[in-house]
Amino acid sequence: MPSALPDGEPVPDDGALPAHALAGAAERPLGFYLHVPYCATRCGYCDFNTYTATELRGTGGVLASRDNYADTLIDEVRLARKVLGDDPRPVRTVFVGGGTPTLLAADDLVRMLGAIRDEFGLADDAEITTEANPESVDPRYLETLRAGGFNRISFGMQSARQHVLKVLDRTHTPGRPEACVAEARAVGFEHVNLDLIYGTPGESDDDWRASLDAALGAGPDHVSAYALIVEEGTQLARRIRRGEVPMTDDDVHADRYLIADEVLSGAGFDWYEVSNWATSAAGRCLHNELYWRGADWWGAGPGAHSHVGGVRWWNVKHPGAYAGALAAGRSPGAGRELLSEEDRRVERILLELRLREGCPLSLLRAEGLAAARRARAEGLLESGPYGEGRAVLTLRGRLLADAVVRDLVD
Repeated sequence: MPSALPDGEPVPDDGALPAHALAGAAERPLGFYLHVPYCATRCGYCDFNTYTATELRGTGGVLASRDNYADTLIDEVRLARKVLGDDPRPVRTVFVGGGTPTLLAADDLVRMLGAIRDEFGLADDAEITTEANPESVDPRYLETLRAGGFNRISFGMQSARQHVLKVLDRTHTPGRPEACVAEARAVGFEHVNLDLIYGTPGESDDDWRASLDAALGAGPDHVSAYALIVEEGTQLARRIRRGEVPMTDDDVHADRYLIADEVLSGAGFDWYEVSNWATSAAGRCLHNELYWRGADWWGAGPGAHSHVGGVRWWNVKHPGAYAGALAAGRSPGAGRELLSEEDRRVERILLELRLREGCPLSLLRAEGLAAARRARAEGLLESGPYGEGRAVLTLRGRLLADAVVRDLVD
C-alpha cells in the first residue's frame, strides 16, 4: 500500500501561503504536477499513492471515482489561482503522473491541461508531459493528447524481457513500448522518454543489455534508468521475504549502472542527472529540473506535494478525502512545513550534486569542504570543476552518490 505522509503543521482551509512565500515569485519558474492516482493493477514493487478499482471499492463512493476525477482536479487548479493571487507567471512545465494517467480519457487529460492554460497561461515554450503505460494508449489516444497541447510523453518500459516484466507485475508485452514510441513520433510528439528499471530479481547482465538496446532502437531522446528499490509493505518485498525470488545487491546495481552509462553514452546520450540521460539539452526533462533546482511547483491531486517560495505542503492521500475537501470548499492540504535557510541549503546539496553541473562548493560548511577535498582525492569528484568552485561527481562518484552527499552535507 502507499507509504505514509510526513508530519507537518496544518494547512489553512483556504490554502493561503505566508507572504514571504510569494515574495519575488515572478523571478522563479512555475510548474504544475497533476497526480492521477489510478492503476488497473498494482505492480509488485510500487508503493506510490495509487489505487486499483478493488482497493477503492466502498472507500469513497462517487468521490473516489475516476469518472469525475478531471473535474475534481480542475477545482484544485482553480484553488491554486486563488492562493497565488495575481502571480503573473505563465506555467513553464506541466507533468501528469501517477498511477496511470492514461487510464483517464485523453479528453480528460486535455481538459486538465486546459484549466491550467485558462487560469495561468502557458509559456510559449512550455514542456507538457504525461506518463503513459504502453498497454493503455493507442494512436488515436496519442493523437488527442498531441492535438490538445502535450508535447512530451514518458512510457514505462522497465524491461524488454518477459520474465523480468513478470517479476515486476507489468502487464505489457515486450515490444509494445517501442511501438508506442513510433506511434507518438507519428502524431508529432517532439520528446519521448522511456523509463527502465535495473536490478530486478532474476535479471541478468544480458537481459539488461537487451533492454537498453531495445530502448535505444525505439528512438527516444531521453532514457531514465533506476535501480529497483524494494520497499517494505510491497508485494515484491513479501515475495523476497518468503524466498520466492532472490534479492539483488548493491554490487549488481553498480554493474548494471556502469553498463547503462556505457551503452547510453555510446549511443549519443549524455547524463545530466544521476539516473537520467538525454540526446541534447532540449531533450532533458525540464519539469524534473524545476524540482532539482528548488523552483516553484504546485502539485494537484491526492498525496501530491507542492513547493512555493520555501513552503512545502502535501495533500491528503485518499481520492475520496481529496475530492471531499474540494467539494466542501477547503484546501485538500494535509500538512506543510516552512523550510529554514539551513533546510534549503541542505536540500540544494542533496539535489544539485546529482546534476551534471554539480553544486557550488560555497554551499558547504567546513566539514563538508573537508569531505569534498577527500572525495576529489579519492576520484569521486571531478578535478576540473572542483578547481572552479563546483562539486561534480565522476562516474565512480555517481555509483556512490548517496554516500558522497551524506559526507558533504556534514
